[in-house]
Amino acid sequence: MRFAPRLAAGAALLALALVAPEAPVEAGGIDFGPVQDSPKVKKKKAPPAAAPLEPGAVPAGAAQPEAAAAAPPPETTAEPPQAATPAAVQTPAAPQGATSRVSTKGLPPPPAPRNCKTSWSFDSWMRDFRSEAAAQGISQRTISLALDGMTPDQGVISRDRRQGFFAQSFLDFSAKLATPNRVTSGRAQIEKNREAFDRAVKQYGVHPAVITGFWALESDFGAGMGKLPIMRSLVTLAYDCRRGPMFRDELKAALEIIDRGDMTPDTMIGSWAGEIGQTQFLPTRYLEHAIDYDGDGRPNLFSSATDIIGTTANYMSHLGWRPNEPWIEEVRVPEGLPWDQSDLTIKHPRSQWAAWGVTHADGSALETDSMPASLLLPMGRFGPAFLAFPNFEVYLQWNQSLNYATTAAYLANRIDGAPAMRRGREGIPVLSIEEAKELQRQLAARGFDVGEIDGLIGLKSRQAVKAMQLKFKMPADSYPTPELLAALRGS
Repeated sequence: MRFAPRLAAGAALLALALVAPEAPVEAGGIDFGPVQDSPKVKKKKAPPAAAPLEPGAVPAGAAQPEAAAAAPPPETTAEPPQAATPAAVQTPAAPQGATSRVSTKGLPPPPAPRNCKTSWSFDSWMRDFRSEAAAQGISQRTISLALDGMTPDQGVISRDRRQGFFAQSFLDFSAKLATPNRVTSGRAQIEKNREAFDRAVKQYGVHPAVITGFWALESDFGAGMGKLPIMRSLVTLAYDCRRGPMFRDELKAALEIIDRGDMTPDTMIGSWAGEIGQTQFLPTRYLEHAIDYDGDGRPNLFSSATDIIGTTANYMSHLGWRPNEPWIEEVRVPEGLPWDQSDLTIKHPRSQWAAWGVTHADGSALETDSMPASLLLPMGRFGPAFLAFPNFEVYLQWNQSLNYATTAAYLANRIDGAPAMRRGREGIPVLSIEEAKELQRQLAARGFDVGEIDGLIGLKSRQAVKAMQLKFKMPADSYPTPELLAALRGS
């Protein structure tokens, strides 16, 4: 994944094995992709990498969801001071040999529209890129080894244009991904690798269930890393018009990985989005955050569980993970709640949510402390409800899709022992992808910035939905409904 820190950013996403909740876990986690610029690292000699585990199913489709959210917006209410990092958590050492020339936090620039056309010649583009890579210090031997005879893969471009999987409702999306089998497998991985997890908790403060949640979704613990040549995927995406600048940096980062001896082009096998290893790091993230946690002399994200655990914890710490704090918690909400406060851009102390009648999922009283939290209603006021804490922002940097981030956080809760969530009322209305596109067009016509008209309802679209709900005097829970679409048509 090179998850995204902006990474995730982007993302593409995978396609993954569309596994029914009761079906056995299949290969194929979520492939997501992007990020912004690649970090520059000092070259360091390392033993040749062993061939990765035989990857599983190739991702079936991918898309770039509308950004879900990363930084708290202006309307955010006063937020209590952040809790201090517990003394028990040791400050992690810097990644081996990495010196970043860009931040690996945040979100990448928006991509070009999905219908963009690549008008430049591949041969001329490749000549320019090879010159640029050489100027950056990558050896001619590596450039030739990795790029000679390379051609773009139209299948990768087609996958990058797909979007249907992320257009599902949260309930449908989470049912396919946060399966009982993944819960069981996640708990088994924690027991199997207890020493590495305990060490990562002490050093980085990241909960084992959080790491295993991502590990399950990204590759089903290595069963679904992908079977495609990573270098060809990166060349294709760097050449393509949609996210070329971002992947140009990822391609240079991949060449640096080869140049310093961590991998060879032949051992770089993975997803269509060019991600490396079992938790799917884009090359820029690998360069800056991959660590040799098992002490064998090199990081190995393909087959070393210890390196995977340490690297994932290291990266999440970099994104701002707050030790000993929750990420999300399922709650119950009263009918009379001020719905316009249910917004990821609005934070209140947990004591305020308690005063408004929000309780734990089992009905017990919420803590009345100053922990800042937002109310997340992925299916509106009639569906599941969660309090999202500051650590949830790390999920949104890993992958911008609100459905993905919420599902990953919920899966971590389940692995940690929480019961299955309450699904809310039966028959919650869900817009089709064409209706969602029409809604976005209606909102754009009224001056709202909803990003690309793609039917993926992300943060921008939800904020516009909330504004129109307030205008039409509807409960402003930010959830798009046929009722709101009808009102927009009629006005």
